[in-house]
Amino acid sequence: MHNFPSIVENHLLWVSLIACLVAQGLKLVIEFFREGKFDARSLFTTGGMPSAHSALVASLATGVGIREGWDSTDFAIALLFAIIVMFDAAGVRQAAGKQARLLNQIVDELFQEHKAFNEEKLKELLGHTPLQVLVGVAVGIMIAILCQPWL
Repeated sequence: MHNFPSIVENHLLWVSLIACLVAQGLKLVIEFFREGKFDARSLFTTGGMPSAHSALVASLATGVGIREGWDSTDFAIALLFAIIVMFDAAGVRQAAGKQARLLNQIVDELFQEHKAFNEEKLKELLGHTPLQVLVGVAVGIMIAILCQPWL
């Protein structure tokens, strides 16, 4: 625990977090062009374009590859971790979002018949489309490459 302050010197960690924050910030810009107004909530939500989770793990894997070598065990672990996260974002969480949308529709229909029924809506935007994941990957790789001298 005495070495915990050295975490601030872990450049690979910071580059990955920067990639995540850049992707999350891009959501705000994309939402502005799509809707014509800034919605700060897009900075704090899951789902949407691009996938910040994918940017984070792609940046991490790329950074590990650059730093430790593309044939290293560390890169293999980081790459497999990234694939699992991206598969989850585009598969499981996307399906959960579709189920939430359908359940919300059912609840809305129940509201019409039973006004006393009061239930909070489920979050529908949970996962990502494959395109959102791919754009997140591109952002993550690009940030890692741009920050290569710092790694």
